[in-house]
Amino acid sequence: MTDTRDKRAKEIQDAIRDVLNREWDPLNVRDAGPKDEYDGYIGRIYRLLVSAPPREVIARELKKIEHESMGFDKAKEDALLPVADRLLAIDVRLTR
Repeated sequence: MTDTRDKRAKEIQDAIRDVLNREWDPLNVRDAGPKDEYDGYIGRIYRLLVSAPPREVIARELKKIEHESMGFDKAKEDALLPVADRLLAIDVRLTR
C-alpha cells in the first residue's frame, strides 16, 4: 500500500470507529470507555460497506453483532437504521 492509501484506510477506519462509538454504542462506553472498544468490528463493517448494501442489511449486521458477540437480545433493527445510514454516508473508497 502506498502512503496515500494507508492514510485513506486510516481515515475510513476512524470514520467507522466514530459512528460505532457515538451512534451505535450498545455497551454504553461512549463517555467513559476505551475509544477502541468496537475496533474489532471495523473490518467486518468495512467489508459490508464496500458492497453498498441496503441500510437494512447493515442494521441486521449490527443487531447480529449485538446478539452473537455481546449477548444482547433486545436490539431492534428499526432502531439501528439511523446508525446504518450514518455508516453508509462514509466514503469507503481507498482512492478518490
